[in-house]
Parts: sequence; C-alpha cells; structure tokens
Amino acid sequence: MSAFLAVLGVVAWGYLLFARGAFWRAADRDDAPDAIADLGEWPSVTAVIPARDEADVIGTNLATLLRQDYPGRLRVIVVDDHSRDETARIARECSAAAGAPIDVLQAPALATGWTGKLSAIAAGIRHAEAMSEPPDYLLLTDADIAHAPDTLRMLVARARRDRLVLHSLMAKLRVESAGERAFIPAFVFFFAMLYPFAWVNRRDRAIAAAAGGCMLVERAALARAGGIAAIRGELIDDCALARLLKPHGAIRLTLTERARSTRAYRSMGEIRRMIARTAFTQLKHSPWLLAGTVVAMAVVFVAPPLIALFTDDSLARGFAIVAWIAMTLAFVPMLRFYRVSPAWPLAIPAIAATYVAWTIDSAIRHWRGRGGEWKGRVQPRAALSRSARS
Repeated sequence: MSAFLAVLGVVAWGYLLFARGAFWRAADRDDAPDAIADLGEWPSVTAVIPARDEADVIGTNLATLLRQDYPGRLRVIVVDDHSRDETARIARECSAAAGAPIDVLQAPALATGWTGKLSAIAAGIRHAEAMSEPPDYLLLTDADIAHAPDTLRMLVARARRDRLVLHSLMAKLRVESAGERAFIPAFVFFFAMLYPFAWVNRRDRAIAAAAGGCMLVERAALARAGGIAAIRGELIDDCALARLLKPHGAIRLTLTERARSTRAYRSMGEIRRMIARTAFTQLKHSPWLLAGTVVAMAVVFVAPPLIALFTDDSLARGFAIVAWIAMTLAFVPMLRFYRVSPAWPLAIPAIAATYVAWTIDSAIRHWRGRGGEWKGRVQPRAALSRSARS
C-alpha cells in the first residue's frame, strides 16, 4: 500500500507541475509601470467599497484611492453595511480631509436570498448608475485594500487594450505574524492550484476566477450578464462574478504588488475562521466532495513525507521522496513572491493537513447552521445551499 500511495503521489505531482497551467510558478503578474499605455481619452470609473465594521482599515483604503494618478474621472462610493463601529464616520472624515467627494451610503436592509456584501455592492452600483453620467467601469474593492497610485491607470489601460470585461488583482496579503507567514502564502498557492491564473486568463478555457479585493468591471458587460442580482446569494462572490462575466468577454487575474491588504490575522483562530467561512461552500456543500478532497490532499501532501520517514520499503521511500521534493520546490516561487523564509516549504505537508482540518471545520459549521459566519452575520443555510448549486 505504501508503494502504491507513493507512486500515486508522484503521478499527482507530475500532473500539477507540468499540466496544471504552471500555477506554481506565480508568474502571472500585473504590468510594469513603464508598460502602462496612454489612452488619450480615459473612461470614467466609480469605485464601490462595501464596508462592514472596517473602521481600522477604511481610512487607508480611501486615502490611497483619492491619491490615484488616474487621468479620467474617478468617483468613490462607500456603502456602510450596517457597521457596529465608526466606519461611516471615518469615511466622511476622509472625504472632508481630502477635499474630495466620497458618497457614503447606508446599505439597505438585507433582503432574503442576498449576501450582505453583494447587497451593499448592488446598492453602490445603483447609486452610480443614477448619476447624471454613469461610469464606464466599476472598481469593486474591499475596504482593507491599499492601492498604489498607478493601480487604476494600469487596470483600465490593460482592460481597454485587451477588451477585458473583468480585470482582477490578487491583492498581496499581510504576512507579518507567525500565523500569516505560515498560512497566507499557502492560501494563495492553493487558490492558484484550484484556479490556475493562466487558464483563467484564456478565452478558450471555461475556468473562471477573480480576487474580490480589487476588481475592475465593465459596467455595460455586467448589465448584459444580469447585474449583481444574478449572483446575489453567492458566498464566494468574486469567483461567481468571474463565472458570470466570462461568457461575455475576456477576464484577467494576476498577482500584484500594487494592491495590498492591510487586514491583520493576528492569531491562528482568525485565519481558521477566514478559511472555514467559505471552504465547504467551495465544495458545494457535498459530503462526497469533502471526502474526496480530504483523500486527495492526504495523498498529494501528507502521505509522501510520512512514507519517506517511516516505511521500510526502499522503493516506496524513493517515490515518496520524489513527491516530497516536488511539493517543496513547487511552493518556493510563492514564498519568494511573499518574501517569506525559504525554510517554510519544508512545512507544506503540515500546512496542507491544517487546511484539511479547517475544511472539515467549515463543513461542521455548515451542518450546525453557522456556515458563512463573518462579523456577526450568519448566512442562512437555504441561501448557502442555493449558492452551492449555482
């Protein structure tokens, strides 16, 4: 049995390294500053920021948006999603301090079948469309994202050049605490393994994904696709938006240094809750997909080092060592991108096992009626089930 598992691990890593869109290379990046084209006439953009209890981060987000060197018209809308802190007040103070208009709205009461974030985004888009000059593009950005001054200019220039209906940046997440250094690069690594960016960016591939922290959306294409209402119950809203828009045009997803998350995960518990919120939804709330995922992760990540260390079968040990080396080398480019110690690849089996445990925890939370819990709000179980089926 150990020899069979070791060989299976080598075969799996052969596929992942050579036939899975080279996801592990972390090579899909946004454009260099000197590659940003001058459009001459720049389209109008409205940034929509859904914000729930974001008082500690929204000031930085708004300051960086107001410092964009974008040559066209940019408006900013903050939709306060029933915050229990000073999010709305801070947003208004940022507007006054900068001398720039920021529309601060109160999100409507959450309607049945909607997630809170998407309801807030929809309210912001309705407000933008009611303006005397509705925008050409919508910048959907989370409240914890800090943007480099040329972020919007790059997004729009590339969207115009390649006729993109969705241009998304995987914001660089914070990696300062020990837990962040251990688990955040792995989070992006596993996301890229599930959604290889190179495949997402090809029109001839059905796979679609986006990163919700920073998404430039062509407003007309979104309207043609049915608007935000078409995905109103989706918990993993960014990837749902990508699936909605890809039939209507090209989409693009890349890693970036331009957009950075300022959200801190100071403990393992905070990271676990972030993963558990959506992990079982990603598996469509299927016990069978959960079981298959647990087995696959065990074979690909956990079994090789265990076999290499504890088996007496020299053939099995040899194959297991090959698989272990493969996973270690595959993790290195993402760690380099995050500038994390090169010693962390040795921990990828333990990190993967922890992610499996958190995925099981996500399923348990769903079965107990606590699925999708975030900032005091629990997504109704019926809505979660509809989201998984879509």
